[in-house]
Amino acid sequence: MPAISSDKPYRVGRSRTGLGLFATKPIKKGTKIIRYFGPLLDSKKKKDDAIENKYLFELNKRWTIDGSVRENVARYINHACKPNAESDVKPRKRKVVIRAIKNIEPGDEINYDYGTDYFKAYLKPIGCKCNACEKKRRKKRAEARAERLRLKAREERKAQRKAEKLAKARKKMKKTKKRRKLNGARVAHKVNGHASI
Repeated sequence: MPAISSDKPYRVGRSRTGLGLFATKPIKKGTKIIRYFGPLLDSKKKKDDAIENKYLFELNKRWTIDGSVRENVARYINHACKPNAESDVKPRKRKVVIRAIKNIEPGDEINYDYGTDYFKAYLKPIGCKCNACEKKRRKKRAEARAERLRLKAREERKAQRKAEKLAKARKKMKKTKKRRKLNGARVAHKVNGHASI
């Protein structure tokens, strides 16, 4: 396979999930970006079928590309639920090319959807970290925070009303006690006054 030269429209760099492939030049929608390659594994051979790694790209029921070889820079392309590229699989030619499905700007991370099987096996258990899923999680966290604040405010209002009601009841009780005391003093005064006559 050819060595990566500086005229390529991508570079390997730090990503949210470790390493990723980033555009260094504008890439137009429909452009073939890079080929995903590696040794071909035959599922009919026990030794090939026993190989397990995260870089296996299934072409069909029989053939799989083992993309774990260092020269395969396409292996650094991360998964995204809303990708800017896709895999163009040609099983008969036993070839996979990653192609842009949107215009990609310099600095953008290049990503494609790894598919349901890979997602369920590797990403779902740890949580997908693509931008779309991160955005959803941020939104859910913000909604949960807002709900907690709303419930807290409701509880505070409830406590405030209860405190005000209790304060009113105490005030009313004090007035009642004061009235009774005054009435008791008047009655005693009348009684005393009546007794003295």
